[in-house]
Amino acid sequence: MADFDVVIAGAGPAGLSAGISLSRLGLRVALVERQSAAALADPGFDGRDIALTGASRQILAELGAWQHFAPEEISPIDRARVSDGDGPGLLRFDLPASRQDALGYLVSNHVIRRALFAAAAAQPGITLLDGQQVTAAHAAAGEARIALADGRRLTATLLLAADSRFSEVRRMMGIAADTTPYGKTMHVFRMRHDKPHRQTAFECFNYGHTLALLPLNGLRSSVVLTVKTSNSDAIGKLGDDALADLVTRGFGRRFGDMTLESTRHVYPLVGVYARRFAGERFALIGDAAVGMHPVTAHGFNFGLEGQATLSELIAAAHMVGGDIGASGLLERYESRHKRATWPLYFGTNAIVRLYTNDAPPARLARSALLAVADRFAPAKRLIMARLGETAPHGAARFG
Repeated sequence: MADFDVVIAGAGPAGLSAGISLSRLGLRVALVERQSAAALADPGFDGRDIALTGASRQILAELGAWQHFAPEEISPIDRARVSDGDGPGLLRFDLPASRQDALGYLVSNHVIRRALFAAAAAQPGITLLDGQQVTAAHAAAGEARIALADGRRLTATLLLAADSRFSEVRRMMGIAADTTPYGKTMHVFRMRHDKPHRQTAFECFNYGHTLALLPLNGLRSSVVLTVKTSNSDAIGKLGDDALADLVTRGFGRRFGDMTLESTRHVYPLVGVYARRFAGERFALIGDAAVGMHPVTAHGFNFGLEGQATLSELIAAAHMVGGDIGASGLLERYESRHKRATWPLYFGTNAIVRLYTNDAPPARLARSALLAVADRFAPAKRLIMARLGETAPHGAARFG
């Protein structure tokens, strides 16, 4: 008999979510994580505020994590605006009068991680192996076999990799991934300002850099400044006042005077799409499967959606005494998750290529495309539906 039904490498949001979903089925789950339990229970602020869709809100609620958020830690997004440089093009998304909720919800990354860990800690079927990492992994004789850094060896019916877009376990299991180095670096921080944002998210594709503003509660926002990696050091060397002035001017003083109110955090941007999402007794979830460019704010949401899809398939097999690591089950997961992620991943990359190209022909196309898109109601309705849709494939059954 295997030591565990499922071993999950990585206790980030995707790994924790999968652990909760699967342990609620009565499965024995092990979470292998390099960080300590103390660090997982109380993660520090890392600058990232996550835009959650309606489906993600539902999944987090069913997992018992949403209930751990304090009201002031949830900031609704009611509107979104996308502009291009100094061109006239503007793409607008507004909350329909028929809906009383929001387009999305901003919650800080460290708050989500803390809540998911608390929910996972309440599950008796989860064994946390913290301060550990997988050093070897393979599948043989109908089971997955894993070696840990401390010398222990584990067996499992199924192994899941949720250890980041640079997944070592993915490599150990022989799955390659296509990477897209964008040549950009993201600087994230929070700012206070004089004028209200009216719960509106802004994405400004300025020439030479991109500015995004995500509305927090009150006269506060999470700001994302994306620049060429070759210019990143210069931004990092700016004093707080100089950075605030740069952002204030970048938004055309739309929000009045802006001042920094948090630490500053820097993240190089690299996109990753695994060539396969599953193998023998093995599957990828979260960023190990798909690591998105953040411009469309779907990477985190895809991580939650992917584990929900896989958990639903495992639940169906487990209920009839089937094999939770069967190749047919994992192939169905791969097919569903690729259909959900492939169009937006490659569409996002196309958007990034166009809207960070400052050549004169591209500038004309950029502004014109926004103007056309704003008038094309079917496309806007599809995007709005994606933001507000419910969790996929009946994921709520894991509540």
